[in-house]
Amino acid sequence: MIKVRKDKPNLTYEDLKDKLAYITDVQELDLIRKAYMFAYEKHFGQKRLTGEDYIIHPLNVAYILTEIYADSSTICAALLHDVLENSNTTKEELSETFGEEITSLVKGIHKINKLNFTGETEAVIANHRKILVGLCEDVRVIILKLADRLHNMRTLWVIPEKSQREKAKETLDILTPIAHRLGISSIKSELEDLSLRYYKPDIYFEIVENLNQSKSERDNLVIEMKNKVSEMLNKNNIKHEIKGRAKSIYSIYKKLDKGKKFSDIYDLLALRVYVDTEQDCYQALGIIHSQYRPIPKRFKDYIAMPKSNMYQSLHTTVFGIDGHLFEIQIRTYEMDKVAELGIASHWSYKEKGSNVKASIQNAMEQKLQFFRTIMDLQNEANDEEFVKTINEEVLKDNIYVFTPKGDVIELPVGSTPIDFAYRVHSGVGDKMVGAIVNNNIVPLDYELKDNDIIKINTNKNSTGPNREWINMAKTSGAKNKIKNFFNKIDKEEYVKKGEDLLKDELRKRKIVMSEFFDDDNLDKILSDLKYSDLNELYSSLGSNKVTLNQIFNIINNENKTKEELILSKTTNKEVVAPTVKNDIIVKGIDDIKVNVASCCKPIPGDRILGYITKGNGITVHRMVCPNVSELEERIIEVKWNENISKKYPTTILVHANENKNILLDIISKTSNTDITVQSINTISSSENYLYEITIVVSNKDRLIKFMNEISAINNIIDVERLIK
Repeated sequence: MIKVRKDKPNLTYEDLKDKLAYITDVQELDLIRKAYMFAYEKHFGQKRLTGEDYIIHPLNVAYILTEIYADSSTICAALLHDVLENSNTTKEELSETFGEEITSLVKGIHKINKLNFTGETEAVIANHRKILVGLCEDVRVIILKLADRLHNMRTLWVIPEKSQREKAKETLDILTPIAHRLGISSIKSELEDLSLRYYKPDIYFEIVENLNQSKSERDNLVIEMKNKVSEMLNKNNIKHEIKGRAKSIYSIYKKLDKGKKFSDIYDLLALRVYVDTEQDCYQALGIIHSQYRPIPKRFKDYIAMPKSNMYQSLHTTVFGIDGHLFEIQIRTYEMDKVAELGIASHWSYKEKGSNVKASIQNAMEQKLQFFRTIMDLQNEANDEEFVKTINEEVLKDNIYVFTPKGDVIELPVGSTPIDFAYRVHSGVGDKMVGAIVNNNIVPLDYELKDNDIIKINTNKNSTGPNREWINMAKTSGAKNKIKNFFNKIDKEEYVKKGEDLLKDELRKRKIVMSEFFDDDNLDKILSDLKYSDLNELYSSLGSNKVTLNQIFNIINNENKTKEELILSKTTNKEVVAPTVKNDIIVKGIDDIKVNVASCCKPIPGDRILGYITKGNGITVHRMVCPNVSELEERIIEVKWNENISKKYPTTILVHANENKNILLDIISKTSNTDITVQSINTISSSENYLYEITIVVSNKDRLIKFMNEISAINNIIDVERLIK
């Protein structure tokens, strides 16, 4: 029977010490013992739900980490990882006793353990992002989490079934894909099997039963095949070691889940051959193929073409003894170390302190493509877009394609030549005019497949990508590069338009441009409007984000800032107590009609000012509204009530490069929210579309979130608030 529980309930510090033989520094070993004694004291008298002393858990976590040769700081952090949560230990005490590096690791896993990953709320999505970004900060924290979860999964039987399923699903959705990408198969495989055991127990035990029924026959066949292969390699003087290899229960489940029957899974018989050198790998392969006929489509050379998690090995499936199919893997001992430990194989025992972190982080950056993807995304995407991109492009199965020179490019399933071109270089993508796959011309929306060889045709005279490519591309990297290309073009057009507008106005006023833009004037305009350079000013002028009147008022000192006006035009009378009836409070006046301006449509959260009208009370504008620039004498201070009783309409301008399904996609973003669409006005041009959309929304924060969600929709170029 396959065992489920592999934890060590009677584990002692001496057992852990025996596993620490790879650490030879006496001071490091003393620090580990100190961490154990500290944890033992802090957890003294505490019990786990299993009934065991609590110290058994951190001991097991540390023991798991010794199996991947973790550095001494990580072992210490494993022993201490629950003292902040389950004892009166403070971060200051931990830092004074063990130093900042170990404390940082403990704080890191403490923070992750407090995150909730159940459901699909905004908070949960943000938590997904935190754990993924944590890989970029110190991957040892995530490896600690994997070891912590592995021991908890080994004892998951002790919690209620509903909680078992939730933890198992969370492990499969978040942690096992990370373990896979880090290449730590020794932890990943066990996490997968244990998760399946609790998430889908019926399927799990059905597979176990099938395996047990045929175990004796399979074992005998494996032993016989092992002896035959060993004899062949010995005759050719290849030093080697051969082991029978059991398929994981989860890997069998994945094949069954694709519609295969148990009897159809022909790689249940498996051998792994270990040799000294890469040359021996290929020689052993040739010897095996000379005796046992291979299945061509089942051969994989992961030595010449390593997987994205650094895995290397030769895979072949042959007709073995009595025609039984055997999957045989051939690798060097060093390749096996990397296959089992992944990024953890780069623990450096010659380095100490922060150098260990730098060593492993550097290895990740150089060797793992997914790490670079996370780095690129973490400062650009919102939480939802970030997590969606990582899940679809990093944690799911990918394909491997080739450049004409044989370089390997990893892409998510569903990628097109557009994604390939931009993955090679943005310059290749921008100048692309066609694609050839396996010597055949293909359309740019062609879905690439494993092992495709792709040649991108470029033309230096190309004017750039087509806006339609945004919808054809699969990867966020390609989409963003195309959007950036058009944003740059749009900005250049706005700069030209803004410059022309200002020149025309200066001509009308008979002002020489060089005099208008002397050093003092230019500095004041840029400073007041918070722009970095003249082009940014022109761009804002051309896109109606700033008006000519605002610019001239700054130079001529015709008005003070709106904030100064508010202070100078109001009395010092106390503000009346706010009531729910009045969403807007007028300073010094407690009974007056208040209207919201239709030009800028302010909403709660906007900075606002009031304008005293003739016979119609006070009209409230946004402070940035250009229509207020000529009305200074009638300005009065107003503010939003803290208790807003209703929602307010406001208008946004959406710029898109096509109209197919755009409105449907936008409206769908309001489903199950407090936002309603009041009106839509479509304005089309030869190349793109503008949509004036008036929505009713509760406050500015909610509006900004909604605008960010719309910005992430395919074919959306820009979203901004509209002032008429």
